[in-house]
Order: sequence, then structure tokens, then C-alpha cells
Amino acid sequence: MKRFDCMSVLAERLKDELVILSLGASVDEWYNAAPHMRSASLFQQQLGCVTPQAFGLAVGLPHRRIVSLDTDGGMMFNLGILATLANEQPPNLFVVVWDNQCYQSIGGPPTHTAGRVDIAAIARGAGIEHAYTARDLDEFAAHCDTGLNAAVPYVVVAKVDADVRRDIRRKHSDGREDKYIFVRHVEASEGIVIMGPSEHN
Repeated sequence: MKRFDCMSVLAERLKDELVILSLGASVDEWYNAAPHMRSASLFQQQLGCVTPQAFGLAVGLPHRRIVSLDTDGGMMFNLGILATLANEQPPNLFVVVWDNQCYQSIGGPPTHTAGRVDIAAIARGAGIEHAYTARDLDEFAAHCDTGLNAAVPYVVVAKVDADVRRDIRRKHSDGREDKYIFVRHVEASEGIVIMGPSEHN
């Protein structure tokens, strides 16, 4: 199963959601698979921070659907977030874990999921009732349909190939610019001020 194909399936189901996603090749793929979601997507730069940040948004904006596009490597850096989701039960959080069984951005050394580790099983063990593994596109699409309408935290681990799409446009903005684009989108869509004008003494 190709990650880009999964992203395309997910993107066509999104409209006014907010998306947090991880660093690496998945950034450029999402930039191309979901052009209508660019300003609504925050491209995170640290492993282990994607789903925690998405959880924070879900709590802060309980009326908005929040989507976390995490990775196997990133999730393994912070498994404690699964326990937090289980206990707090945010009803508006949909978590996708792209599991290609390797740290792709640093040359491809294997993650623990290349061995015996099952992230969906860990999530269920932590107390997240709806945590699943998808191994084909139809299965992934079905989980998107259910998860985006669920009233409980919903996790789907998408088993995707390790290859990278290289025939796509590179994202042209950097992390600092991405932050402001995202914040201004949230301000405009929520009618609030998050980062006001700087004060001059």
C-alpha cells in the first residue's frame, strides 16, 4: 500500500479539519495529495510531538475535527500519548500512523515495527478501544470514513511501503513560515486572535 494513495483517499474526505503531520518525505506527499488543506496543516519538525500537539488542539478546539498524521518512528518516541488519549477520550481526534517500518528520512534503518511491535495493539492495551491496522487501500478508506465521524479517539495504523514519491512538487515553505500560515488559518476560521501585532515601547 502506498502512503501517497492513502493520503489522497484521506484528503478527499477533509474539508474544515485541522491536520498535524510529521517531518520527512510525508510532508511533500501531503503537500501534493491535499492542496486544499495546506494552510490547515501544520508540518511538525520533532519526532514524538505530532499526536501530542494534535491532542492539544483537540482539547482547545473541541468543536473541530483534528487529524494527526504520525509515523511509526514518531509514535515509538512517545508511546505515553496513547495512555493520555485513552484516559482523556478526546471525541474529535483521528490519528493515522504511517507505518513503513523504517526511519525513512535518515536512510531507512528499521523501526521496532519491523520486528514484533504492533502499535495498534499497544494503543488498545493502553485503553483506546478503536485502534486498528489497515493493510490495503479499501480497508484504510473504510477506517477514514468511520474514524472521521467517531465520537471517541480513533487510531488507524496504515502499513505502507517504504518507497518515496520523487515525482512530486517539493513544499516550498520552511517551518517558521508554516507556523504562521497555520496560525493565521486557525485565526480566520475561528474568528479569534492567537498571535496579535507586536507591541512597541
